Amino acid sequence: MLFDNKSAAVEWLVAGLGNPGQKYANTRHNMGFLTVDLLAEREGVKLNKVKFKSAYNMINLAGAKCLVMKPQTYMNLSGEAVGEAARFYKIPPERVLIIYDDVSLPVGKLRVRPTGSAGGHNGIKSIISHLGTQDFPRIKIGTGAPGGDGDMIGWVIGVPSQKDREVLLESFRRAIEAAECIIGHGCQKAMNDFNG
Repeated sequence: MLFDNKSAAVEWLVAGLGNPGQKYANTRHNMGFLTVDLLAEREGVKLNKVKFKSAYNMINLAGAKCLVMKPQTYMNLSGEAVGEAARFYKIPPERVLIIYDDVSLPVGKLRVRPTGSAGGHNGIKSIISHLGTQDFPRIKIGTGAPGGDGDMIGWVIGVPSQKDREVLLESFRRAIEAAECIIGHGCQKAMNDFNG
């Protein structure tokens, strides 16, 4: 495979989180997958290489060579894929950028963070465990939460309304811009520009 040698320096790992399979394709838990799919489409690339328990490809973002991946492990084991690729390419945690859904943010709101706890997100919990640190940048995409005593699991694996989908599509575009900003200019500038 084209980039599978150690000498081709991969500078960043960008992982969009989600669950594989048609059943989960457009659910709230797949905001990360949907964002990196949009990025790949924009770049005319397919995330169709298979290694590191993920579907991936190399994409140039903000002048840096990035491995862009969708872990195929199911959400709760995302760290297996991310950890394996980061070790293989010797990518330090501060250059491992994770894009994922967040129920604590309103629909479509972005939040860039350079570090932080898992906040109850099992994909992030798994990545923290496999990287051995919580000091890696992330872009959270708000999905809102079910009202009152609504079923949280049903909510995250549910499909957003048409109205919310339009808002979310715009937030995927902004998340890609935020990723480019983090890679090109650092987390602080991205926080200033995108946390609004």
